[in-house]
Amino acid sequence: MSAAFRWLVAACVALTILAGAALRAQTTTLDYDSWNALANRAEQVIERAQASSEAFGALRSDVAGWRDTFLQAESTNAARIQTLQSQIAALGPAPADGESEAADIAERRASLAAELERLQVPVRRAQEAYTQADGLIGEIDQIVRNRQAQQYLELGPSPLNPALWGGALHEFNASMASLWAETRVNFASDVKQREARNSLPIIALLLASAALLVIRGPVWVRRLVEWLRQRTARGTGVWGFLASLAGIILPGAGLIALTVALGATGFVGMNGQRILELLPVWGITLLTVRWLAEQTFHHSEDVATLPLRPAQRREGRYYANILAVLLVLRSAHETLGEVFGLAPTTQVILEFPVLVLCALMLSRLGQILSRMTPDRVGEEAMQDESHFRLMLARVLGRIVIAIALIGPVMSAIGYDAVGKALVYPAIQTLAILAAVLVLQRFINDLYELITGKSAQGADSLLPVLAGLVLSLCALPLLALVWGARITDLTELWTRFREGFVFGETRISPGDFLSFVLVFAIGYGLTRLVQGGLRSTILPKTKIDPGGQTAIVSGLGYVGIFVAALVAITAAGLDLSSLAIVAGALSVGIGFGLQNIVSNFVSGIILLIERPISEGDWIEVGGTQGIVKSISVRSTRIETFDRTDLIVPNSDFVSGRVVNFTKGNVIGRVVVNVGVAYGTDTRRVEDILRSIVRQHDMVLLNPEPGITLEGFGESSLDFVIRAVIRDVGRKVIVASEFRHEIARRFAEEGIEIPFAQRDVWLRNPEVLHPEDQAAKARTPEPETQRPDDDTMPAWRDGDDGGEAVTADGDGGR
Repeated sequence: MSAAFRWLVAACVALTILAGAALRAQTTTLDYDSWNALANRAEQVIERAQASSEAFGALRSDVAGWRDTFLQAESTNAARIQTLQSQIAALGPAPADGESEAADIAERRASLAAELERLQVPVRRAQEAYTQADGLIGEIDQIVRNRQAQQYLELGPSPLNPALWGGALHEFNASMASLWAETRVNFASDVKQREARNSLPIIALLLASAALLVIRGPVWVRRLVEWLRQRTARGTGVWGFLASLAGIILPGAGLIALTVALGATGFVGMNGQRILELLPVWGITLLTVRWLAEQTFHHSEDVATLPLRPAQRREGRYYANILAVLLVLRSAHETLGEVFGLAPTTQVILEFPVLVLCALMLSRLGQILSRMTPDRVGEEAMQDESHFRLMLARVLGRIVIAIALIGPVMSAIGYDAVGKALVYPAIQTLAILAAVLVLQRFINDLYELITGKSAQGADSLLPVLAGLVLSLCALPLLALVWGARITDLTELWTRFREGFVFGETRISPGDFLSFVLVFAIGYGLTRLVQGGLRSTILPKTKIDPGGQTAIVSGLGYVGIFVAALVAITAAGLDLSSLAIVAGALSVGIGFGLQNIVSNFVSGIILLIERPISEGDWIEVGGTQGIVKSISVRSTRIETFDRTDLIVPNSDFVSGRVVNFTKGNVIGRVVVNVGVAYGTDTRRVEDILRSIVRQHDMVLLNPEPGITLEGFGESSLDFVIRAVIRDVGRKVIVASEFRHEIARRFAEEGIEIPFAQRDVWLRNPEVLHPEDQAAKARTPEPETQRPDDDTMPAWRDGDDGGEAVTADGDGGR
């Protein structure tokens, strides 16, 4: 295996060397004389502007080939030129006017400059020729576009003019008579009859095969599809979809057999043979459109690609089938015009009814699409179809209706080219979009068949990317349908391959792919090394977890930076050309990105200095939590409410941060305890010390502290201060202290007081006005006013039922 691999590598290297040598030989031996002759001829043809569009197309193709050659020649001696430029740069800047440098350095600089100038000559010559070729192509394209625009704006005969109908009908009848006449002559010929009799067995076999495939083929396919759908899971219509394609293949093969059989008879004339050759094309077109209509507007919601009601799906199939017949009829008209050389007026009159009917069917399909609103779609269908698809369908339906109205009107006025350029491309656009939807559904079914998961339910990215690729592939077809030329698409592809010039560097798609590939390899290696360090090497060291995280994260940043530099170098990008952009970017950072840069630098400081680490219990901005991750811009903290708090890194560097577990997890628990006045304080102190010392989480060194802090309003206040092994269990330990204190105090008869107040009411009679009225009616006997010292907290004042409070002595 290793020997085969070495041979494979050697073969690849040899092929690369040979390809490079061939390219160098091609670019160094360019025949500029031939190019100059072609360029002069192209300039003369462009100046006269009398050649046909086909001639211009052939000339453009030749010039485009030379342009590609010149583009490749621009990279001639690229490596050697870059080496010489580096050598000249290594000699230092050239001396200013009036200054001198060492003779050997000046001689060496001149020698290198001369060699560089010699190597740049073919490059500059290729660049100049490339510019000339590109300009000639642009002029040719402009001439062809102007001709195309003039063709659309040319006013022709109106098909509504009755004076033209007689001549058109006569010419059409003459062509049909000519076709029948040549067929009749051949049929009456003895030679043709003898050839037909000799070929009769083959003809009979072909006709029988054609009848069997065309008539019974669709029935077989329909039965096979229904059989497969009944035996496959709901939504997985892969086999049914593949079997439905046989509905195009089998009848198409039958039409081909029919064409061969009719041609083998020899009775068909030359013109009839040209028409007969298009019979399979017309048949396959009809079958394809019918198949798309069946898949798009299927009677089953599981198969249909559009979420419509059953009546609307039946309408859609009906109108699409009529459109298929009309498209075949239009193609037959065009073929008759080419075969018999019908006049343009006759072709316009013959095609106008077909155009009107196509526009009518198109309008009906547009109305179906425009009615695809959420209130008209079932709930189950709405779960499968996105709002964007419905909105796009409604917009497309309105556009189609407008085109169906404008197209026949323009053709009736006399702008037949405009009418046909609107109606028929709109029909083809609907067909292409329907094909995209059908293929997208097939990919979803295939994904479900392979993975067992629904594409919508699994939220997988693969079906979405497949749909995007299908949409991108449909764009060139849509461009061709709406009048773009193949040369326009090839020009876009050429521009894409050329890339763009950035400073003095040309960046092409190949360079971009090289950058992405090298960067992906570097990124993957960085992640691989990070994983090895995190799981294998660092756990065996004495570095704390926070330090291990910092090492792994720092290695990741360095690896990504190095991978980017290597990728840029491998892609051949000149970083010196980014100096202006870097200067502008620095100004932008100074004004608008300073917070982001500040957080980035702060993140690096946190990783290096490590004032906090993952797993630390910290407090920042009045919020406590556990550090879960430290990234470049921010740090994620999980609070004790199980919520994530995202804190910018600059807050940790410039603000005040409390780290409860920096270095270790040892912490102190503080518990306040109050006892009633009159309790033996030494006895309370001994009980509290005994409770604290017996807890298994409490460290005896340092010794737990029990202090009498003060005399409160209602109690004697004691404070317990104890250091525990794990500060993360601070709340649990404090709760266990309180439970044990309550139990021991109850056993020892020590009272835990609560706050008390004595409330004295002034003029309490105002609370009972009926008693006050009764007293007013009954004379009171004179009594001696009590002494002042017998009524505490009593003082003269206004009536009104005010209350005066006096604190109690506590504990009672």
